[in-house]
Amino acid sequence: MERVYIGLGSNLADPAEQLRNAVQALAQLPDSELAGVSAFYQSDSLLPGQPRYTNAVAAIDSRLPPLELLDALQRIELDQGRERHERWGPRTLDLDILLFGDRLIDEPRLKVPHYHMQARAFVLYPLAELAPADLQLADGRSLQELLAECPFVGVERLAP
Repeated sequence: MERVYIGLGSNLADPAEQLRNAVQALAQLPDSELAGVSAFYQSDSLLPGQPRYTNAVAAIDSRLPPLELLDALQRIELDQGRERHERWGPRTLDLDILLFGDRLIDEPRLKVPHYHMQARAFVLYPLAELAPADLQLADGRSLQELLAECPFVGVERLAP
């Protein structure tokens, strides 16, 4: 099994409930075990005029190949009402593979480590709750380096 970190995000249709439902669905993935979930965080959308996002990170241990896992995550998104009209539009649920073991993946449908995660406090801080302190990304960067370069600004950790 490989440790996989998945970013969860929602800014429509009761975002916290969307994330709780997604965590339940992740726990049901075949050949996988849910290993942990971070606290929920809230932040402004990267684009003006959209509702605030609620985000978290989940850790799973999985035997699924990367693209099979991606397909399973996209099915969960669809089951929770995700519509893909625009790339950066509001969404009921967004599930992104952030890290997949120590793999570097560069496929047309999947890039791991997830692009731009190094600049997103709403990804790095929840990830740091679950990942070992000495986590090294497959591209050589450490999580501690990324955290040092990405201040905790515009992000609010929500009460459990």
